[in-house]
Amino acid sequence: MMPTSTHDRLVRLRDLILEERRCASQLDMDGLEKVTREKEEMINLLIYATELDPADRALAEQIRRENRRNAFLFRTTLGWIRETMEFFGKRTVTATYAADAGTIPAQVHGRLLSGKI
Repeated sequence: MMPTSTHDRLVRLRDLILEERRCASQLDMDGLEKVTREKEEMINLLIYATELDPADRALAEQIRRENRRNAFLFRTTLGWIRETMEFFGKRTVTATYAADAGTIPAQVHGRLLSGKI
C-alpha cells in the first residue's frame, strides 16, 4: 500500500534507503533495482510536499545521513573497481621490438585483460 501522508512517505523513504544498502552489500541486483525504482517514485511524490512538519525534521536528518552513507559506499566501491581495473590494465612491458628492430608500443591492456594469461 502506497503511503499517503508526508510522514509515512518519509518513513518509507528511510526504509528504502536502508534496504538499498542491504541489497548493495549482499550484491542483490534484482532487489537493488526494485528498491531504486520505488525510491525514485517516493522522491517524486515528496517533491510536492511544501512544508515539513517540525516533528519530521529528525526523520529528514536521518534520511539525509543514511543517503550520504549510501553515496559514500557507492563512490568508494566505484573507486575500488576503477583502481582494480587500472591495476590489471597496466602494461607489463612498456615497449617491444618490431621485426625491423624498431620499438613499438605494447598492448594497451595488461596480459590478464587481453586473455593472454
